[in-house]
Amino acid sequence: MTQLSRQGVILELARQAPVPSQDELRRELSKRGFSVTQATLSRDIHKLGLVKLPQGYTLPQAVAAAPAPAAPSALERLFREFVREVREAQNLLVVKTAVGSAQPVAVAWDAARWNELVGTVAGDDTILVICPDKKTAQKVAARIRGMLA
Repeated sequence: MTQLSRQGVILELARQAPVPSQDELRRELSKRGFSVTQATLSRDIHKLGLVKLPQGYTLPQAVAAAPAPAAPSALERLFREFVREVREAQNLLVVKTAVGSAQPVAVAWDAARWNELVGTVAGDDTILVICPDKKTAQKVAARIRGMLA
């Protein structure tokens, strides 16, 4: 059996479903009359451009077709790590953070340039957020809570 026919079978298997491991791939090939070593399989996988995902080896198109989970922004990561609570007071928000974290969070927040904010003032563990009106403050609070969830 030729390299080309073996690689065709590998592609066929990868199209059907992700192949969990090289050992599983070797067994499937063996059922079809191909006796291969792990080194040969590694070369074939590399040459065919298969991609290793948690569920197994698959075609690169399958990876491109699957929507990638959105990576959290740097600000969202800071919020998740340091923000503890958000309180609304008319057009103001009081954002409680871990001790010593308010200033770095506020600096990152200001750099993100949220249009809804007039400004921020940061202490040690509290950020005062000024919004133009009460409705905007409520929207910003909901946005922050959504990031924390």
